Amino acid sequence: MLDAIRWDTDLIRRYDLAGPRYTSYPTAVQFDGQVGTFDLFHALRDSRKALRPLSLYVHVPFCANICYYCACNKVITKDRGRAQPYLQRLEQEIQLIACHLDPAQKVEQLHFGGGTPTFLSHDELRQLMAQLRKSFNLLDDDSGDYSIEIDPREADWATMGLLRELGFNRVSIGLQDLDPAVQRAVNRLQSLEETRAVIDAARTLQFRSINIDLIYGLPRQTPENFARTVDEVINLQPDRLSVFNYAHLPERFMSQRRINSDELPTPAQKLEILQGTIEQLTKAGYRYIGMDHFALPDDELAIAQEESTLQRNFQGYTTHGHCDLIGLGVSAISQIGDLYCQNSSDLNQYQNTLASSQLATSRGLLCNADDRLRRAVIQQLICTFSLEFAQIEQAFNIDFQGYFGELWPQLQGMADDGLIELDNERITVMPAGRLLVRSVCMVFDAYLEQQNHQRFSRVI
Repeated sequence: MLDAIRWDTDLIRRYDLAGPRYTSYPTAVQFDGQVGTFDLFHALRDSRKALRPLSLYVHVPFCANICYYCACNKVITKDRGRAQPYLQRLEQEIQLIACHLDPAQKVEQLHFGGGTPTFLSHDELRQLMAQLRKSFNLLDDDSGDYSIEIDPREADWATMGLLRELGFNRVSIGLQDLDPAVQRAVNRLQSLEETRAVIDAARTLQFRSINIDLIYGLPRQTPENFARTVDEVINLQPDRLSVFNYAHLPERFMSQRRINSDELPTPAQKLEILQGTIEQLTKAGYRYIGMDHFALPDDELAIAQEESTLQRNFQGYTTHGHCDLIGLGVSAISQIGDLYCQNSSDLNQYQNTLASSQLATSRGLLCNADDRLRRAVIQQLICTFSLEFAQIEQAFNIDFQGYFGELWPQLQGMADDGLIELDNERITVMPAGRLLVRSVCMVFDAYLEQQNHQRFSRVI
């Protein structure tokens, strides 16, 4: 079993920098407009030839209400009629992509995100899933990981029953914070009863896994009131928990300008909130997976980490990193082999491009040999907290210390500080360094010096 993480306030203060979350390497900041639909078709052809399994991500951008903290690509509207023209274009995209793939390529993973996917009516959800099943090889034996993000204010027992009927077997529930003062400050009023009702429905309907999202660092949060939220969440017994660090970037996200920055917890309070949360979750039996993620010991993520098979992609930690990821919908990102590509983030542009029977690919990146090598290094560190040099040397035909010689002083400094253990054969991220694993990964990021760090959240 992996050692527990160790809280070291001095190390955290020194290494708590702004940096990427490494859902990919290179990160999306490196994407440019030189990648287009031709590159996507070429990658899809390679995927078809290799008969690689698939992971589908479907982005539904609509929300009926705005949450001030949200940094997602979303459209706030009370007009449910806006979904239908979007679905028409989304179905066109599905058809255009699917015809370049082989029906034998199984969809092992499916995720609906947003926005609020249940903004769609029951008929629209049926329509969309019918199109996906018609175009792709979705599994019908409940063995796939088919998940959907749920806002409990937009779902009831009937909705949960429909989702189960359509093949979803995992749910991710946005909760963020249960304190009424915090909820009012971020314009998301959501009761414990609403949340519990959705979880009870999911359990009764035999959904395989329940994830709850929390955010620390929101206005009016204190260590005491957030601890009460965590206690209530522990009582709900989700299989997984995501505890995200709120990044206040009002210059980038207009809705965040409605948050009173004077009401945000201080950096010291945020650290106290996180430390208390980790202690509560650890005492309740949750394992720290990495970054912001916790899971019960019998969860697939925890087991995969024990077995060193855990991976990471644009959907976060996953047991399906071997699949080609195909993003569908406005702003969705695909990772197919060595190609990353992203659809237009503008709803009108996305819909208009598809109206002319063209895919809405707007930017991306094709990994070179150095990217592939560093991607493998970062993936190992962030997923397993260790890196065996011999494995990298064999896979990429390099001498590790020779290739990364200029990084050795930085790595040695981290070893001297107790973040990592470093010798001639491996790097091991120590219990005191696991919360700061992003900082360790940043050492291997060849693009970081060119980037504006204000685009990233802080490590803690």
